[in-house]
Amino acid sequence: MTKIQTLSKDLRNKISAGEVVERPASVVKELMENSLDAGASEITVVVEKGGQQLIQVTDNGAGINSVDIPKAIERYSTSKIKKLDDLFTIDTFGFRGEALASVASVSELDIASCQEGKEGAEVKVQNGECSEIRPAPRVRGTQITVHNLFYNTPARRKFMKSPRTELRKIIQTIKRMALSHPEVNIILSADEKEVVNVQPESLEERIASLFDPTYQENLLSVQLQKGDYSFSGFIGNLNLVRSRPGDQYIFLNRRYIKNRLLNSAVYSGYQSLTKRGEFPFFALNLVIPPDQIDVNVHPMKIEVRFKDEWRVYHVLKSGITDSLSDVLETIPYFEKMTGDSNVKESSISTSRVGSVKQEIFPFNRRIPGPVQSSAQLERAKSYASELATRQESSSRIDVENIWQVHKKYVVSEISSGLVIIDQHVAHERILFEEAMNTFNTGAMASQALLFPESLDFSPDEYSVLLEVLPFLEKIGFRMKETEKYKVELEAIPSEMGWGNERRVIKDIIDHYLSHQKEYSSMQENLAASFACHAAVKAGDTLSKDEMQELVNRLFGTKHPYYCPHGRPIIVQLSLDELDKRFERE
Repeated sequence: MTKIQTLSKDLRNKISAGEVVERPASVVKELMENSLDAGASEITVVVEKGGQQLIQVTDNGAGINSVDIPKAIERYSTSKIKKLDDLFTIDTFGFRGEALASVASVSELDIASCQEGKEGAEVKVQNGECSEIRPAPRVRGTQITVHNLFYNTPARRKFMKSPRTELRKIIQTIKRMALSHPEVNIILSADEKEVVNVQPESLEERIASLFDPTYQENLLSVQLQKGDYSFSGFIGNLNLVRSRPGDQYIFLNRRYIKNRLLNSAVYSGYQSLTKRGEFPFFALNLVIPPDQIDVNVHPMKIEVRFKDEWRVYHVLKSGITDSLSDVLETIPYFEKMTGDSNVKESSISTSRVGSVKQEIFPFNRRIPGPVQSSAQLERAKSYASELATRQESSSRIDVENIWQVHKKYVVSEISSGLVIIDQHVAHERILFEEAMNTFNTGAMASQALLFPESLDFSPDEYSVLLEVLPFLEKIGFRMKETEKYKVELEAIPSEMGWGNERRVIKDIIDHYLSHQKEYSSMQENLAASFACHAAVKAGDTLSKDEMQELVNRLFGTKHPYYCPHGRPIIVQLSLDELDKRFERE
């Protein structure tokens, strides 16, 4: 008896659907691309429970002929290509004829469409089977409604994330579509609440609408024409550098793509301005002749092949470098290093370009990152244990004889030698433990702002803010919603300095999103992020009283010898070590 069986049509469809429909955001992407291919100037997306219960996409495009609607859900049925040569001149987003068939095989699907001047029609599709065609209202365009995604593939359904997480992915998809087509009116409603509503506008205005009005004043234009290549868009100045990836958008002929080499081309233009772990903003559209690219290499069509990838890399890099030239000229005594070297430190104390809140050269300073491995943390704990033993055998730190060195380190003598304390990570350890205790016991003290500050957020940032707001309030932040995606900050933690409230909250959100897997709980993640960004920094001047309080509070913590990220806080130099340095017998 043969063991090899031909799979049924239903099973083949469900397997193929897994390549195209990864999650609700995949459905939104495919349906919106069909709307754009139909010439829509208005697209409305409605979702419920993160798209798991309902996804509805309505457009005012050309519509589908009533006799073609049943064909539209058949696999490999498309109006985009007709012959083999068409694969080499693709100028549409869809072309395989897989999207609707894939969605229909794993959901309950309704399609209603009407072409201008003709009767409307609709069909219902369940488990890939299409109903009879029924009349529909004469409204030009198409409306596709997806109910109960993955209802018939429970293995896929159970791997979906929470509705909030899935909604965040949908917002991310909407952003990409909105940036690549700023002339299109796009609306997203989630659980009967409007999340995104952008009107036709320029790309510069669209960026401000989707992210933050302050983005518009911090954008640098990129316009480049090289032979048959045309690159355009915007990159951010140093004010838009973030501590997490996510705001980097490259479009190829208006199609969002992921390409490490092209991202690297952009980062290379910034290499002398940013340090490792910082990510600049960019939204760039590359227009390249279709016969020089291949978009048919990935089911999701987000990976492409180039006929001459390195030419694209160098052209893009030169365009970014040219756009950043004005930034470099505004930095006095800027010295560019070769290779991967960082900017040389300067004594100039001005602002980052376009901002008066930070000094110009924070790029060399190593802000503590997450622990790279458990082995690293164990080494830090081992060092801390050894140091604690040495500390117990010597006298306490003499807080009367205490000094600040290079505005980074606190130095004091002990009977057996010297101790050097890193002021930033010491304060970080204090704030981390206080925040963790606060989550379990009560709220930290707040200080009211003399003038409440208005903060704007992008839709996905705002959804994260709502998620972590109860914990931020316990830490000491006080804020209230004033408009959609806008809050008024009324108070900040008493431990935090004034003047960088916006940056601290944005950094906390970035850190929470990019380091979720590195902490055992949400509370630990938020406490570590708050502590890192609210602690005193290298370069801050401390008075003697402040240094004494810092040391006393440090030794009141459970783990005074290493910070939440595993870095050592204290270095001890014994008299024996000092004597050896000076060759004393």
